[in-house]
Amino acid sequence: MQIETIATQPYNDQNPGTSGLRKKVKVFQQPGYLENFVQSIFDSLEDFSGKTLVLGGDGRYFNRVAIQIIIKIAAANGFGELIIGQGGLLSTPAASHLIRKYNAFGGLILSASHNPGGPDEDFGIKYNVGNGGPAPEKDTNAFYQRSQTIDSYKTTNIQDVDLDSIGSQQIDELKVTIIDPVTDYAELMQSIFDFNLLKQSISSGYITLLFDAMSAITGPYAKRILVDILGASPESVINAEPLEDFGGHHPDPNLAHARELAERMFSADAPTFGAASDGDGDRNMITGSNIFVTPSDSLAIMAANAHLIPAYCKGLSGVARSMPTSQAVDRVAASYNIPCYETPTGWKFFGNLLDAGKITLCGEESFGTGSNHVREKDGLWAVLFWLNLIAVKRQSVTNIVHDHWQKFGRDIYCRHDYEAVESPIANGILEHLRSQLATLPGQFFGEYIVNYADEFSYEDPIDGSISNKQGIRIGFENGSRIVFRLSGTGTVGATLRIYIERFEADATRHNQDAQEALGELILLAEQFCEIKKRTGRTEPTVTT
Repeated sequence: MQIETIATQPYNDQNPGTSGLRKKVKVFQQPGYLENFVQSIFDSLEDFSGKTLVLGGDGRYFNRVAIQIIIKIAAANGFGELIIGQGGLLSTPAASHLIRKYNAFGGLILSASHNPGGPDEDFGIKYNVGNGGPAPEKDTNAFYQRSQTIDSYKTTNIQDVDLDSIGSQQIDELKVTIIDPVTDYAELMQSIFDFNLLKQSISSGYITLLFDAMSAITGPYAKRILVDILGASPESVINAEPLEDFGGHHPDPNLAHARELAERMFSADAPTFGAASDGDGDRNMITGSNIFVTPSDSLAIMAANAHLIPAYCKGLSGVARSMPTSQAVDRVAASYNIPCYETPTGWKFFGNLLDAGKITLCGEESFGTGSNHVREKDGLWAVLFWLNLIAVKRQSVTNIVHDHWQKFGRDIYCRHDYEAVESPIANGILEHLRSQLATLPGQFFGEYIVNYADEFSYEDPIDGSISNKQGIRIGFENGSRIVFRLSGTGTVGATLRIYIERFEADATRHNQDAQEALGELILLAEQFCEIKKRTGRTEPTVTT
């Protein structure tokens, strides 16, 4: 194997966001752009010579080309084995599982998650560490710092690897193993859930289901598990073939983008259960016949009922949620007398808590839930969790949700996303909010009295690391909250997310429409941040 050292120059925009580096495909196609970032990662890591790297992605445009480039760089940098999903495909949770199962040094996951795909759309890459989770901030900061000074990268002259034939091949000192991307993950799911009960419930017709893979990575996983193993009809999985442009879908599992699923689930002949996942398979949307379950409620309901699932029958060590996620799971934790942690947005913040055994379940309002089985959020795992609950409780999704509200109360919740806001305007909005924080506490706004106004910072209880500027919070004396945060997952401009929450204990008021029930707080949010005034927009891009 001939190793070549190629001279290069730094790019100034290779700072990983919440979950890796995401840019337009054309940015990644610039000479040396991908090569620089991968080499910057390897230059920042230690003691990986001869060790194993997991590699795969969600199949979006540029995935196969990028994998061949990375294989050559990994070989030149001294990795001993590459485990690659057949066709270059791996869902993000499946990649996390493979890193853990095979004791790999780490993994590179090629995805821009729920962002669109295609020649003019988005691509992304992130590094996951040996526990299977996303690289922590100290590592991503090191990647960025190295990318600013890099002057060369290593590659080799080996032939492109056949990504479609399962098996192992030796290329000088490098072993390349192509594996079925689904098998290991499906076996993990069978160890967690009661597949026999699910088979019976589906074969008897008690559970009918519809899963929308959104022409993304979960299609093969859903077909293998839901159809081949559990016996659901082939028509139960729609948009099942992963496509480089996701078939024109925006593979973000919400009511706006999973329109085909939403129309079926809110029709007269809706199945018992409906769900969708995103581009790389780590997010989930849960619906029942004529009901949408907010991700915040979904996490709380999972926590309250986890003892009904085989893998969690002995109870939970604790739970965690991202700061903008509603406080619904906090109420469950208090009732069960288990710890509840509030972290910044980003799955990497859950990793230390999971590794230390402090928590068993965790989740984010951005359609992500997971547990200690991997170190990523996991879309199909959440789907199987809900199916198992329905089968055990013998209740509809609606009844499960309403029973939960009856016991714990309802945290009425919504999120307004303003996408692709010009960065100077978005930053100006945050500065405007910051300027008000000191004077807001104690002020009256109708029935709402400000209790606190701050910018969230987090001290990791395991390693003591501190993360600042993680979202602006305005909390009221009645427990209501408004949270403002710039998202790190977009590739154009900035996305301002506004999270609005009010607790309702009165069961006679649980069926209110969230936008109506939160109307006063929505007006207050605009009064505080002035996004409509400053952007000229009349409504959010997406409301969930």
